[in-house]
Amino acid sequence: MKKLKILFLCTGNSCRSQMAEGWAKHLKSDQIEAYSAGIETHGLNPHAVKVMAEAGIDISTHVSENIKDLLHIPFDTVITVCGHAHETCPIFPKQAKVVHVGFDDPPKLAEQVSNPEDKLNCYRKVRDQIRAYIETLPGSIST
Repeated sequence: MKKLKILFLCTGNSCRSQMAEGWAKHLKSDQIEAYSAGIETHGLNPHAVKVMAEAGIDISTHVSENIKDLLHIPFDTVITVCGHAHETCPIFPKQAKVVHVGFDDPPKLAEQVSNPEDKLNCYRKVRDQIRAYIETLPGSIST
């Protein structure tokens, strides 16, 4: 069975798209060839790395990629995980299906709390929401 090439796209490819790529590789590597990228590159968020490690997934070697560097890949599906990426998503050459599944921005959520553990809880909440979504793939994106 051919693996689906899925790109998780976010604004800076630092947190949500990285978590989605990590979960997809961990949970669905037999069905999905996962990638992540950003409209811009902001580097890997250390809190995302930490909370993913707590769940047993090492994304510490991931690199923040710019979508411009991946346009040559014939993606089957592009999943935008934030509103900005969805609004500015480029056109893909191979008629990739574009799906929007928005998740809260953990750094923005963390700005609203002061306790370091509460800040990490913001990342954990989104991590777990992304996992729940990845578990529905690829069925939830079938035509």
